[in-house]
Amino acid sequence: MSTSPSPKSKARRVLGLLALILIVGALIWINRITAAKAPRGGIAVVPITATIATTRDVDVTADAIGTVVPEAQVTVTSRVSGTLEAVHFKEGQMVRRGDLLAVIDPRPYAAALEQARGQLERDEAQLANARLDLERYRAAVAQHAIPEQQAAAQKATVQADEGIVLFDRGGLQAAKLNLDYTHIVSPIDGRVGLRMVDPGNNVTANGTTGLLTIVQLKPISVIFTLPQNRLQQVLAGMRAGQPLRVEAFDRSSAKPIAEGTLLTIDNQIDQATGTFKLKATFPNENTALWPGEFVSLRFLVGVRKNAITLPERTVQQGPDGDYVFVINPNDTVSQRSVTTTSTDQGVVVIEHGLAAGEHVVLDGQYRLDNGTRIRIEAPSSPAGGNSASPSSR
Repeated sequence: MSTSPSPKSKARRVLGLLALILIVGALIWINRITAAKAPRGGIAVVPITATIATTRDVDVTADAIGTVVPEAQVTVTSRVSGTLEAVHFKEGQMVRRGDLLAVIDPRPYAAALEQARGQLERDEAQLANARLDLERYRAAVAQHAIPEQQAAAQKATVQADEGIVLFDRGGLQAAKLNLDYTHIVSPIDGRVGLRMVDPGNNVTANGTTGLLTIVQLKPISVIFTLPQNRLQQVLAGMRAGQPLRVEAFDRSSAKPIAEGTLLTIDNQIDQATGTFKLKATFPNENTALWPGEFVSLRFLVGVRKNAITLPERTVQQGPDGDYVFVINPNDTVSQRSVTTTSTDQGVVVIEHGLAAGEHVVLDGQYRLDNGTRIRIEAPSSPAGGNSASPSSR
């Protein structure tokens, strides 16, 4: 006895057949769309943007990290011993050379000055009397009233008294200096640091602990190092007679905060590191540079005339070094090795491997290889160099 399929089973078969037909139709439609978009011969065309290798004068720069150092730094100490009577500065204050900073109790030194003055006057009177005696002795010798030996002895007395007077005059000058030293003044223009001794404390002359420190901020210096292979470039720039510009940048190295010039270079190369030291000076009128601070520097070593340049992003890095994709007349590309020497503000200098006027791929390199066919499109934004469109070729 045979059984016929149920209505539900027939319906499932019909639905399955319809689904299969729909899938096959969709695959055929996708294949036709893909085939229509593909170029003849089945070779893909890659859209790219292009630029042209150009020549121009380029600043040759070197980047470095430097340490800010003051042009002058002084630890102010007392030249005389005594009690610190008063201070006449505020911590962090800007002072000028000769400004009064502190006072040591002057009374002992004023008394010593009076003593020195009195002793000088006494000895000067004694010298004057000895000179009068010498004149009388010489007159008596001329009249044979006394022996010459007595006059000679009086002359020696006068000479001794003259020496005593000279000694007293030196003592008087020393006493005046000591009294002057009780008023401590700033030896330089600069900024006062933290106070290290409070009023009322006793200080000793030329003690190891100073009263305060002063650093000069305007102008200020930065010391930095460069590799020794840069030495000849720097020397050539210095011999040209023009100041070599040095820019200091903030921590992000994005914004210059001060501009100065190279002052000098050290007289030897550090054999341990293969570097040499340089010193730049900055006016620092806005006090953007602070002693002890680390800053990023860009040093203008010189100017490269008629250098071949490209936007930095045209250059790719591979296992064999830097390379670019050069656009051929038949709208294909060739990978070519290049040698670069410096990069500045998004522009790279090509030392070897490329001629001025050649067209180079700017964007879209990740899908390219030797012989890949390309289609040049207009760049969406400035490329940092001359862009090439289909009409420019």
